[in-house]
Amino acid sequence: MNSRSYDLSQNASEPTKSSKPIPLGDQRKAVLRQELMVLLMNLGMLINGTTLALPAVTLDQLTNPVEPVHLNKSQASWYASASVIACPIGCFSGVFLVDKFGRKVSVCLVNIFGVLAWILMSTATYDDPSYVFLQLMASRLLSGVAAGSGSSPAAVYGAEVCLPKLRARLTNATSMAIAAGVLLVYIVGYFVREDWRMVGIVMLIYQFICLVILIPVKETPSWLLSKGRVDEAKASLSYFRGLDEGETHQEVEDEFTLLRVEVPLKAKKEKSLFFKSFCLPEVYKPLLIAIFFFVCQQFSGTFVVVVYAVQIITKAGVLIDPFLCAIYVGIARFIVTSVVITWQLENWGRRQVSMFSAATTSLCLFVLAGSSWFTWLQIPTLSAVVIVTFVVASAGLWTIPFLIMPEIFPQKVRGAFCGFTVGVADLIAFSSIKIFPSMIDWIGTGNVFAFYGGIAVLTIFFVYWFIPETKVSTANRFLNTYYLTNKIII
Repeated sequence: MNSRSYDLSQNASEPTKSSKPIPLGDQRKAVLRQELMVLLMNLGMLINGTTLALPAVTLDQLTNPVEPVHLNKSQASWYASASVIACPIGCFSGVFLVDKFGRKVSVCLVNIFGVLAWILMSTATYDDPSYVFLQLMASRLLSGVAAGSGSSPAAVYGAEVCLPKLRARLTNATSMAIAAGVLLVYIVGYFVREDWRMVGIVMLIYQFICLVILIPVKETPSWLLSKGRVDEAKASLSYFRGLDEGETHQEVEDEFTLLRVEVPLKAKKEKSLFFKSFCLPEVYKPLLIAIFFFVCQQFSGTFVVVVYAVQIITKAGVLIDPFLCAIYVGIARFIVTSVVITWQLENWGRRQVSMFSAATTSLCLFVLAGSSWFTWLQIPTLSAVVIVTFVVASAGLWTIPFLIMPEIFPQKVRGAFCGFTVGVADLIAFSSIKIFPSMIDWIGTGNVFAFYGGIAVLTIFFVYWFIPETKVSTANRFLNTYYLTNKIII
Protein backbone atom coordinates (compact mmCIF):
# COMPACT_ATOMS: atom_id res chain seq x y z
CA MET A 1 0.00 0.00 0.00
CA ASN A 2 1.27 3.44 -0.86
CA SER A 3 1.31 5.67 2.17
CA ARG A 4 1.05 9.41 2.18
CA SER A 5 2.87 11.58 4.68
CA TYR A 6 0.67 13.62 6.95
CA ASP A 7 1.37 17.21 7.97
CA LEU A 8 0.64 17.59 11.67
CA SER A 9 -0.47 21.16 11.20
CA GLN A 10 -3.24 20.27 8.73
CA ASN A 11 -5.97 20.00 11.35
CA ALA A 12 -4.38 22.26 13.92
CA SER A 13 -5.60 25.76 14.38
CA GLU A 14 -3.04 28.00 12.61
CA PRO A 15 0.03 27.41 14.79
CA THR A 16 2.27 30.40 15.38
CA LYS A 17 6.04 30.31 15.57
CA SER A 18 5.90 30.17 19.38
CA SER A 19 3.06 27.65 19.65
CA LYS A 20 3.51 23.90 19.70
CA PRO A 21 1.62 21.74 17.19
CA ILE A 22 -1.37 19.92 18.60
CA PRO A 23 -0.78 16.14 18.99
CA LEU A 24 -2.73 14.01 16.54
CA GLY A 25 -4.93 12.43 19.18
CA ASP A 26 -5.96 15.82 20.56
CA GLN A 27 -6.95 17.33 17.22
CA ARG A 28 -10.63 17.85 16.57
CA LYS A 29 -10.99 15.14 13.95
CA ALA A 30 -9.37 12.52 16.17
CA VAL A 31 -11.34 13.56 19.25
CA LEU A 32 -14.62 13.41 17.34
CA ARG A 33 -13.82 9.90 16.11
CA GLN A 34 -12.93 8.73 19.61
CA GLU A 35 -16.06 10.28 21.07
CA LEU A 36 -18.33 8.90 18.34
CA MET A 37 -17.08 5.32 18.62
CA VAL A 38 -17.25 5.35 22.42
CA LEU A 39 -20.76 6.83 22.24
CA LEU A 40 -22.00 4.11 19.88
CA MET A 41 -20.48 1.42 22.08
CA ASN A 42 -22.10 2.82 25.22
CA LEU A 43 -25.61 3.52 23.94
CA GLY A 44 -26.43 -0.14 24.41
CA MET A 45 -24.97 0.00 27.92
CA LEU A 46 -28.07 1.84 29.06
CA ILE A 47 -29.40 -1.66 29.70
CA ASN A 48 -27.25 -1.74 32.85
CA GLY A 49 -29.21 1.21 34.20
CA THR A 50 -32.60 0.28 32.78
CA THR A 51 -32.36 -3.22 34.24
CA LEU A 52 -31.28 -1.90 37.62
CA ALA A 53 -34.01 0.75 37.86
CA LEU A 54 -36.88 -1.24 36.32
CA PRO A 55 -38.28 -2.52 39.67
CA ALA A 56 -38.64 1.04 40.93
CA VAL A 57 -41.26 1.88 38.27
CA THR A 58 -42.98 -1.51 37.94
CA LEU A 59 -43.16 -2.95 41.47
CA ASP A 60 -46.10 -0.79 42.52
CA GLN A 61 -48.30 -2.24 39.79
CA LEU A 62 -46.85 -5.74 39.99
CA THR A 63 -47.51 -5.95 43.76
CA ASN A 64 -50.93 -4.27 43.72
CA PRO A 65 -53.48 -6.88 44.93
CA VAL A 66 -56.19 -5.14 42.90
CA GLU A 67 -54.43 -6.11 39.68
CA PRO A 68 -55.57 -9.45 38.14
CA VAL A 69 -51.92 -10.54 37.97
CA HIS A 70 -49.67 -9.53 40.86
CA LEU A 71 -46.63 -10.78 42.77
CA ASN A 72 -46.37 -11.61 46.46
CA LYS A 73 -43.66 -10.11 48.69
CA SER A 74 -41.18 -12.94 48.13
CA GLN A 75 -41.70 -12.93 44.36
CA ALA A 76 -41.28 -9.15 44.30
CA SER A 77 -37.91 -9.32 46.06
CA TRP A 78 -36.71 -11.95 43.59
CA TYR A 79 -37.99 -9.86 40.70
CA ALA A 80 -36.04 -6.86 42.01
CA SER A 81 -32.77 -8.73 42.50
CA ALA A 82 -32.86 -11.51 39.86
CA SER A 83 -31.07 -9.48 37.22
CA VAL A 84 -28.21 -8.75 39.60
CA ILE A 85 -27.68 -12.41 40.49
CA ALA A 86 -27.57 -13.19 36.75
CA CYS A 87 -24.99 -10.50 36.04
CA PRO A 88 -22.02 -12.67 37.10
CA ILE A 89 -22.99 -15.22 34.46
CA GLY A 90 -22.56 -12.51 31.84
CA CYS A 91 -19.43 -11.17 33.48
CA PHE A 92 -17.67 -14.52 33.82
CA SER A 93 -18.57 -15.53 30.27
CA GLY A 94 -17.56 -12.07 29.12
CA VAL A 95 -14.13 -12.71 30.67
CA PHE A 96 -13.37 -14.93 27.69
CA LEU A 97 -15.61 -13.33 25.06
CA VAL A 98 -14.10 -9.85 25.38
CA ASP A 99 -10.59 -11.14 24.72
CA LYS A 100 -11.40 -13.93 22.28
CA PHE A 101 -13.91 -12.15 20.04
CA GLY A 102 -13.14 -8.51 20.75
CA ARG A 103 -14.78 -5.51 22.39
CA LYS A 104 -17.21 -4.82 19.55
CA VAL A 105 -18.58 -8.36 19.25
CA SER A 106 -19.03 -8.52 23.02
CA VAL A 107 -21.18 -5.39 23.00
CA CYS A 108 -23.21 -6.75 20.05
CA LEU A 109 -24.01 -9.80 22.18
CA VAL A 110 -25.09 -7.51 25.01
CA ASN A 111 -27.67 -5.87 22.76
CA ILE A 112 -28.89 -9.22 21.40
CA PHE A 113 -29.46 -10.50 24.95
CA GLY A 114 -31.18 -7.22 25.78
CA VAL A 115 -33.55 -7.50 22.82
CA LEU A 116 -34.53 -11.03 23.87
CA ALA A 117 -35.05 -9.95 27.49
CA TRP A 118 -37.40 -7.09 26.58
CA ILE A 119 -39.33 -9.42 24.23
CA LEU A 120 -39.94 -11.79 27.15
CA MET A 121 -41.15 -8.97 29.37
CA SER A 122 -43.45 -7.34 26.86
CA THR A 123 -45.10 -10.65 25.88
CA ALA A 124 -45.87 -11.89 29.42
CA THR A 125 -49.65 -11.90 28.89
CA TYR A 126 -50.79 -15.05 30.74
CA ASP A 127 -53.74 -14.90 33.15
CA ASP A 128 -51.99 -17.25 35.58
CA PRO A 129 -49.68 -15.23 37.92
CA SER A 130 -47.28 -18.19 38.17
CA TYR A 131 -46.62 -18.19 34.43
CA VAL A 132 -46.24 -14.40 34.38
CA PHE A 133 -43.77 -14.58 37.25
CA LEU A 134 -41.71 -17.26 35.47
CA GLN A 135 -41.57 -15.24 32.24
CA LEU A 136 -40.69 -12.07 34.13
CA MET A 137 -37.93 -13.94 35.95
CA ALA A 138 -36.62 -15.26 32.64
CA SER A 139 -36.61 -11.70 31.30
CA ARG A 140 -34.85 -10.36 34.38
CA LEU A 141 -32.26 -13.12 34.32
CA LEU A 142 -31.51 -12.58 30.64
CA SER A 143 -31.29 -8.82 31.07
CA GLY A 144 -28.90 -9.47 33.97
CA VAL A 145 -26.71 -11.59 31.69
CA ALA A 146 -26.77 -8.74 29.16
CA ALA A 147 -25.85 -6.15 31.79
CA GLY A 148 -23.06 -8.35 33.12
CA SER A 149 -21.66 -9.04 29.67
CA GLY A 150 -21.53 -5.33 28.93
CA SER A 151 -19.94 -4.20 32.18
CA SER A 152 -16.34 -4.42 30.99
CA PRO A 153 -16.02 -4.30 27.15
CA ALA A 154 -17.38 -0.76 26.75
CA ALA A 155 -15.20 0.58 29.58
CA VAL A 156 -12.15 -1.24 28.24
CA TYR A 157 -12.94 0.11 24.77
CA GLY A 158 -12.87 3.70 26.01
CA ALA A 159 -9.62 3.14 27.86
CA GLU A 160 -7.94 1.64 24.79
CA VAL A 161 -8.93 4.01 22.00
CA CYS A 162 -8.35 7.39 23.64
CA LEU A 163 -5.32 9.29 24.83
CA PRO A 164 -4.79 9.77 28.60
CA LYS A 165 -6.04 13.36 28.35
CA LEU A 166 -9.47 12.13 27.22
CA ARG A 167 -9.48 8.83 29.10
CA ALA A 168 -11.38 10.02 32.16
CA ARG A 169 -14.14 11.56 30.06
CA LEU A 170 -14.53 8.70 27.59
CA THR A 171 -14.06 5.85 30.06
CA ASN A 172 -16.64 7.56 32.26
CA ALA A 173 -19.11 7.17 29.37
CA THR A 174 -20.05 3.72 30.68
CA SER A 175 -21.06 5.14 34.06
CA MET A 176 -22.87 7.94 32.25
CA ALA A 177 -24.73 5.33 30.21
CA ILE A 178 -25.83 3.52 33.37
CA ALA A 179 -27.07 6.80 34.86
CA ALA A 180 -28.85 7.62 31.58
CA GLY A 181 -30.48 4.19 31.61
CA VAL A 182 -31.79 4.78 35.13
CA LEU A 183 -33.20 8.15 34.06
CA LEU A 184 -34.75 6.69 30.89
CA VAL A 185 -36.66 4.03 32.85
CA TYR A 186 -37.84 6.58 35.43
CA ILE A 187 -39.20 8.79 32.62
CA VAL A 188 -40.90 5.90 30.80
CA GLY A 189 -42.33 4.65 34.10
CA TYR A 190 -43.72 8.07 34.91
CA PHE A 191 -45.78 8.15 31.70
CA VAL A 192 -46.80 4.46 31.56
CA ARG A 193 -46.90 3.56 35.24
CA GLU A 194 -50.10 1.57 34.76
CA ASP A 195 -48.71 -0.72 32.03
CA TRP A 196 -45.42 -2.46 32.81
CA ARG A 197 -45.61 -4.39 29.52
CA MET A 198 -45.51 -1.11 27.60
CA VAL A 199 -42.32 -0.24 29.45
CA GLY A 200 -40.86 -3.46 28.01
CA ILE A 201 -42.01 -2.56 24.48
CA VAL A 202 -40.40 0.90 24.64
CA MET A 203 -37.13 -0.57 25.86
CA LEU A 204 -37.25 -3.29 23.18
CA ILE A 205 -37.39 -0.68 20.43
CA TYR A 206 -34.50 1.25 21.95
CA GLN A 207 -32.32 -1.85 22.40
CA PHE A 208 -32.84 -2.97 18.80
CA ILE A 209 -31.75 0.45 17.52
CA CYS A 210 -28.60 0.20 19.66
CA LEU A 211 -27.78 -3.15 18.05
CA VAL A 212 -28.09 -1.78 14.51
CA ILE A 213 -25.91 1.28 15.06
CA LEU A 214 -22.95 -0.85 16.17
CA ILE A 215 -22.21 -1.78 12.53
CA PRO A 216 -19.69 1.03 11.83
CA VAL A 217 -17.81 0.70 15.15
CA LYS A 218 -14.05 0.11 14.87
CA GLU A 219 -12.25 -2.51 16.99
CA THR A 220 -9.49 -1.29 19.32
CA PRO A 221 -5.87 -1.42 18.14
CA SER A 222 -4.81 -3.12 21.40
CA TRP A 223 -7.09 -6.12 20.91
CA LEU A 224 -6.22 -6.44 17.21
CA LEU A 225 -2.54 -6.34 18.06
CA SER A 226 -2.98 -8.98 20.78
CA LYS A 227 -4.40 -11.29 18.11
CA GLY A 228 -1.50 -10.73 15.76
CA ARG A 229 -3.54 -8.62 13.31
CA VAL A 230 -0.81 -6.02 13.03
CA ASP A 231 -1.94 -4.23 9.85
CA GLU A 232 -5.52 -3.89 11.13
CA ALA A 233 -4.24 -2.66 14.49
CA LYS A 234 -2.15 0.04 12.85
CA ALA A 235 -5.07 1.09 10.65
CA SER A 236 -7.31 1.28 13.71
CA LEU A 237 -4.80 3.41 15.62
CA SER A 238 -4.43 5.72 12.60
CA TYR A 239 -8.23 6.09 12.46
CA PHE A 240 -8.46 7.05 16.13
CA ARG A 241 -5.63 9.56 15.66
CA GLY A 242 -7.50 11.35 12.88
CA LEU A 243 -5.68 10.01 9.83
CA ASP A 244 -7.48 8.94 6.67
CA GLU A 245 -6.93 5.57 5.03
CA GLY A 246 -3.43 5.32 3.57
CA GLU A 247 -2.03 8.23 5.57
CA THR A 248 0.80 7.84 8.06
CA HIS A 249 2.64 10.03 10.53
CA GLN A 250 5.68 9.63 12.74
CA GLU A 251 3.62 10.26 15.86
CA VAL A 252 1.42 7.26 15.05
CA GLU A 253 4.51 5.18 14.30
CA ASP A 254 5.98 6.04 17.70
CA GLU A 255 2.74 5.30 19.54
CA PHE A 256 2.32 2.03 17.67
CA THR A 257 5.86 1.02 18.65
CA LEU A 258 5.04 1.73 22.29
CA LEU A 259 1.81 -0.23 21.95
CA ARG A 260 3.66 -3.24 20.56
CA VAL A 261 5.88 -3.22 23.63
CA GLU A 262 2.89 -2.96 25.93
CA VAL A 263 0.82 -5.54 24.05
CA PRO A 264 3.23 -8.26 22.94
CA LEU A 265 2.08 -10.43 20.06
CA LYS A 266 0.80 -13.85 21.09
CA ALA A 267 1.66 -17.06 19.33
CA LYS A 268 -1.35 -18.93 18.00
CA LYS A 269 -0.56 -21.96 20.12
CA GLU A 270 -0.35 -19.95 23.35
CA LYS A 271 -3.00 -20.89 25.89
CA SER A 272 -4.89 -18.49 28.06
CA LEU A 273 -2.96 -17.43 31.14
CA PHE A 274 -6.09 -16.29 32.94
CA PHE A 275 -5.92 -18.73 35.84
CA LYS A 276 -2.14 -18.54 36.15
CA SER A 277 -2.40 -14.75 36.33
CA PHE A 278 -4.06 -14.98 39.74
CA CYS A 279 -0.61 -15.69 41.21
CA LEU A 280 0.96 -12.53 39.75
CA PRO A 281 1.18 -9.61 42.21
CA GLU A 282 0.46 -7.10 39.46
CA VAL A 283 -2.84 -8.93 38.94
CA TYR A 284 -4.08 -10.20 42.31
CA LYS A 285 -3.33 -6.96 44.16
CA PRO A 286 -5.41 -4.75 41.84
CA LEU A 287 -8.05 -7.51 41.83
CA LEU A 288 -8.38 -7.44 45.64
CA ILE A 289 -8.38 -3.65 45.64
CA ALA A 290 -11.10 -3.45 42.98
CA ILE A 291 -13.30 -6.07 44.68
CA PHE A 292 -13.15 -4.39 48.08
CA PHE A 293 -13.85 -1.04 46.43
CA PHE A 294 -17.04 -2.56 45.00
CA VAL A 295 -17.94 -3.89 48.47
CA CYS A 296 -17.72 -0.32 49.76
CA GLN A 297 -19.75 0.91 46.79
CA GLN A 298 -22.60 -1.55 47.21
CA PHE A 299 -22.91 -1.40 50.99
CA SER A 300 -22.97 2.39 50.92
CA GLY A 301 -26.45 2.07 49.42
CA THR A 302 -25.64 3.43 45.96
CA PHE A 303 -27.51 0.72 44.04
CA VAL A 304 -30.18 0.03 46.67
CA VAL A 305 -31.56 3.56 46.41
CA VAL A 306 -31.80 3.23 42.61
CA VAL A 307 -33.61 -0.12 42.74
CA TYR A 308 -36.06 0.90 45.47
CA ALA A 309 -36.20 4.62 44.65
CA VAL A 310 -39.99 5.02 44.47
CA GLN A 311 -40.54 2.87 47.55
CA ILE A 312 -37.88 4.68 49.63
CA ILE A 313 -39.24 8.07 48.59
CA THR A 314 -42.75 6.98 49.58
CA LYS A 315 -41.60 5.74 53.01
CA ALA A 316 -39.69 8.98 53.58
CA GLY A 317 -43.00 10.86 53.46
CA VAL A 318 -42.09 13.02 50.47
CA LEU A 319 -45.30 14.79 49.45
CA ILE A 320 -44.76 15.09 45.68
CA ASP A 321 -45.44 12.28 43.21
CA PRO A 322 -42.77 9.62 43.98
CA PHE A 323 -42.43 8.78 40.26
CA LEU A 324 -41.76 12.45 39.51
CA CYS A 325 -39.33 12.64 42.42
CA ALA A 326 -37.57 9.59 41.01
CA ILE A 327 -37.12 11.47 37.72
CA TYR A 328 -35.54 14.36 39.63
CA VAL A 329 -33.21 11.85 41.29
CA GLY A 330 -32.34 10.36 37.88
CA ILE A 331 -31.70 13.78 36.36
CA ALA A 332 -29.47 14.77 39.28
CA ARG A 333 -27.43 11.59 39.00
CA PHE A 334 -27.03 11.88 35.23
CA ILE A 335 -25.95 15.52 35.38
CA VAL A 336 -23.46 14.87 38.15
CA THR A 337 -22.12 11.70 36.51
CA SER A 338 -21.79 13.26 33.05
CA VAL A 339 -20.65 16.79 33.89
CA VAL A 340 -19.47 17.29 37.46
CA ILE A 341 -17.70 13.96 37.93
CA THR A 342 -16.00 14.23 34.53
CA TRP A 343 -14.73 17.71 35.40
CA GLN A 344 -13.59 16.58 38.83
CA LEU A 345 -11.81 13.54 37.42
CA GLU A 346 -9.88 15.63 34.92
CA ASN A 347 -8.89 18.21 37.55
CA TRP A 348 -8.83 16.41 40.90
CA GLY A 349 -8.00 12.83 40.03
CA ARG A 350 -9.63 9.59 41.13
CA ARG A 351 -8.59 9.54 44.79
CA GLN A 352 -9.82 12.99 45.76
CA VAL A 353 -13.17 12.50 44.01
CA SER A 354 -13.65 9.14 45.72
CA MET A 355 -12.91 10.45 49.20
CA PHE A 356 -15.07 13.55 48.74
CA SER A 357 -17.95 11.42 47.45
CA ALA A 358 -17.64 8.96 50.34
CA ALA A 359 -17.58 11.77 52.92
CA THR A 360 -20.67 13.55 51.58
CA THR A 361 -22.48 10.23 51.08
CA SER A 362 -21.90 9.24 54.70
CA LEU A 363 -23.23 12.60 55.88
CA CYS A 364 -26.47 12.15 53.90
CA LEU A 365 -26.91 8.60 55.17
CA PHE A 366 -26.49 9.64 58.80
CA VAL A 367 -29.08 12.39 58.31
CA LEU A 368 -31.51 9.83 56.84
CA ALA A 369 -30.80 7.56 59.80
CA GLY A 370 -31.43 10.43 62.20
CA SER A 371 -34.76 11.22 60.53
CA SER A 372 -35.88 7.69 61.45
CA TRP A 373 -34.63 7.98 65.03
CA PHE A 374 -35.73 11.50 65.97
CA THR A 375 -39.19 12.97 65.37
CA TRP A 376 -37.84 16.51 65.08
CA LEU A 377 -35.92 15.43 61.94
CA GLN A 378 -38.95 13.84 60.28
CA ILE A 379 -39.53 16.66 57.79
CA PRO A 380 -40.74 15.56 54.31
CA THR A 381 -38.94 18.44 52.58
CA LEU A 382 -35.69 17.62 54.39
CA SER A 383 -35.99 13.95 53.44
CA ALA A 384 -36.51 14.85 49.77
CA VAL A 385 -33.50 17.17 49.76
CA VAL A 386 -31.28 14.63 51.50
CA ILE A 387 -32.27 11.79 49.13
CA VAL A 388 -31.48 13.91 46.07
CA THR A 389 -28.24 15.09 47.71
CA PHE A 390 -27.32 11.48 48.47
CA VAL A 391 -27.79 10.54 44.82
CA VAL A 392 -25.61 13.47 43.75
CA ALA A 393 -22.96 12.76 46.40
CA SER A 394 -22.77 9.01 45.72
CA ALA A 395 -22.16 9.54 42.00
CA GLY A 396 -18.44 9.34 42.68
CA LEU A 397 -18.76 5.98 44.44
CA TRP A 398 -20.99 4.86 41.58
CA THR A 399 -18.44 5.87 38.92
CA ILE A 400 -14.88 5.53 40.21
CA PRO A 401 -14.73 1.74 40.77
CA PHE A 402 -15.75 1.15 37.15
CA LEU A 403 -13.32 3.83 35.96
CA ILE A 404 -10.16 2.68 37.74
CA MET A 405 -10.82 -1.01 37.03
CA PRO A 406 -9.51 -1.01 33.41
CA GLU A 407 -6.71 1.37 34.41
CA ILE A 408 -5.07 -0.68 37.18
CA PHE A 409 -4.99 -4.08 35.45
CA PRO A 410 -2.11 -4.93 33.08
CA GLN A 411 -3.04 -4.85 29.39
CA LYS A 412 -2.47 -8.58 28.90
CA VAL A 413 -5.29 -9.48 31.33
CA ARG A 414 -7.35 -6.28 31.30
CA GLY A 415 -10.41 -7.53 29.47
CA ALA A 416 -10.59 -10.86 31.30
CA PHE A 417 -10.08 -9.52 34.80
CA CYS A 418 -12.37 -6.53 34.31
CA GLY A 419 -15.15 -8.98 33.47
CA PHE A 420 -14.24 -11.24 36.39
CA THR A 421 -14.14 -8.31 38.83
CA VAL A 422 -17.52 -6.97 37.75
CA GLY A 423 -18.92 -10.50 38.11
CA VAL A 424 -17.83 -10.59 41.73
CA ALA A 425 -19.15 -7.05 42.19
CA ASP A 426 -22.55 -8.14 40.89
CA LEU A 427 -22.68 -10.95 43.44
CA ILE A 428 -22.06 -8.32 46.10
CA ALA A 429 -24.75 -6.08 44.56
CA PHE A 430 -27.23 -8.96 44.56
CA SER A 431 -26.60 -9.50 48.27
CA SER A 432 -27.14 -5.83 49.12
CA ILE A 433 -30.32 -5.51 47.02
CA LYS A 434 -31.87 -8.85 48.01
CA ILE A 435 -31.40 -8.41 51.76
CA PHE A 436 -32.37 -4.72 51.91
CA PRO A 437 -36.08 -5.38 52.64
CA SER A 438 -35.09 -7.99 55.24
CA MET A 439 -32.59 -5.61 56.86
CA ILE A 440 -35.37 -3.05 57.22
CA ASP A 441 -37.49 -5.68 59.01
CA TRP A 442 -34.60 -6.90 61.19
CA ILE A 443 -32.93 -3.71 62.42
CA GLY A 444 -35.12 -0.85 61.21
CA THR A 445 -34.71 1.78 58.52
CA GLY A 446 -32.59 4.13 60.62
CA ASN A 447 -30.05 1.47 61.56
CA VAL A 448 -29.76 0.32 57.94
CA PHE A 449 -28.88 3.83 56.79
CA ALA A 450 -26.46 4.19 59.70
CA PHE A 451 -24.76 0.94 58.64
CA TYR A 452 -24.45 2.25 55.08
CA GLY A 453 -23.03 5.51 56.44
CA GLY A 454 -20.40 3.62 58.43
CA ILE A 455 -19.30 1.76 55.30
CA ALA A 456 -19.02 5.10 53.47
CA VAL A 457 -16.71 6.37 56.24
CA LEU A 458 -14.61 3.20 55.94
CA THR A 459 -14.36 3.89 52.20
CA ILE A 460 -12.54 7.18 52.87
CA PHE A 461 -9.71 5.40 54.68
CA PHE A 462 -9.62 2.55 52.18
CA VAL A 463 -9.21 4.95 49.25
CA TYR A 464 -6.53 6.92 51.08
CA TRP A 465 -4.39 3.86 51.81
CA PHE A 466 -4.98 1.53 48.90
CA ILE A 467 -6.28 3.26 45.74
CA PRO A 468 -3.47 4.49 43.43
CA GLU A 469 -3.95 7.67 41.45
CA THR A 470 -4.40 6.53 37.84
CA LYS A 471 -4.64 10.01 36.31
CA VAL A 472 -1.27 9.78 34.55
CA SER A 473 0.25 10.56 31.19
CA THR A 474 1.12 8.00 28.54
CA ALA A 475 4.80 8.17 29.48
CA ASN A 476 4.00 7.33 33.11
CA ARG A 477 1.31 4.68 32.57
CA PHE A 478 3.68 1.93 33.76
CA LEU A 479 4.09 3.52 37.22
CA ASN A 480 0.74 2.15 38.34
CA THR A 481 1.84 -1.43 37.69
CA TYR A 482 5.00 -0.83 39.73
CA TYR A 483 2.99 0.77 42.52
CA LEU A 484 0.47 -2.06 42.66
CA THR A 485 3.17 -4.74 42.43
CA ASN A 486 5.71 -3.39 44.89
CA LYS A 487 4.22 -0.73 47.12
CA ILE A 488 0.83 -1.99 48.24
CA ILE A 489 0.98 -4.48 51.09
CA ILE A 490 -1.99 -6.84 51.11
